[in-house]
Amino acid sequence: MTESKLRIDVSADLIAFVGQGVVAHEGWPNDSLVVSFAGLEREAVAVLRFDPHSDGALGTTAEVVLVVQRDACRRLFGGLPANAGHWYLPSRLRDLVRSILDCDTAPGARSTLQGARSVDLLCQAFAELAKGELVPVEGGGLLNELDAARIAAARRMIDEKWQEKLTLEAIARACGINRDKLSRGFRTIYNSTVADILTENRLSGARRLLLASDLPVATVGYRCGYLNNASFTRAFTRRYGLSPSQLRQRGEIAA
Repeated sequence: MTESKLRIDVSADLIAFVGQGVVAHEGWPNDSLVVSFAGLEREAVAVLRFDPHSDGALGTTAEVVLVVQRDACRRLFGGLPANAGHWYLPSRLRDLVRSILDCDTAPGARSTLQGARSVDLLCQAFAELAKGELVPVEGGGLLNELDAARIAAARRMIDEKWQEKLTLEAIARACGINRDKLSRGFRTIYNSTVADILTENRLSGARRLLLASDLPVATVGYRCGYLNNASFTRAFTRRYGLSPSQLRQRGEIAA
């Protein structure tokens, strides 16, 4: 027997289906549409799929599927996107989808919390679509599925190994993609450069370490990937508006 996704009846206008398996098609709201989110379990680039003309023929690849009544969308969001499409899922939406999948509250309250987060996810997805800031999966043929997965792997590498000596060439080589395509892909999917994301990870890590330890400033910088104290101090001051020493002093006063 085929496994079905967990069904959560959020309201008369919205049903959420969560997890692996097929989607049960019974009891959908009249004149409904489908917004689905896929790619998180495969650790590839997650994708938002909007289908304004859904006939209920859904596969099993999406981890979260929202079935919503069209009139409710028009009432709440002022309209519907004109066409079906697939978009790369930005980190802010991906984190929200993950919070629905990995909801670890008490079993009795889990479906209630997942339902509330599904409402939040629907609202944020429509807001992103309305702003036109989501990047189409087939936008100009820039990225195929394999390249997108490699770029996602590069992002994970940066998020996990930012303390190490990482270069654009090393990241590209480790993930099996050339550096130009990696650079373009980061701008397409994450609206940022590889260097900017790496720097943000390093500086936020340094900030945490400065406030949580009494290590010398130079040692903190070195542990966070900076080879000399001067470059660390300059980068930190540009990012936070005060030097590492000043941040630590303020933290000590607040404590």
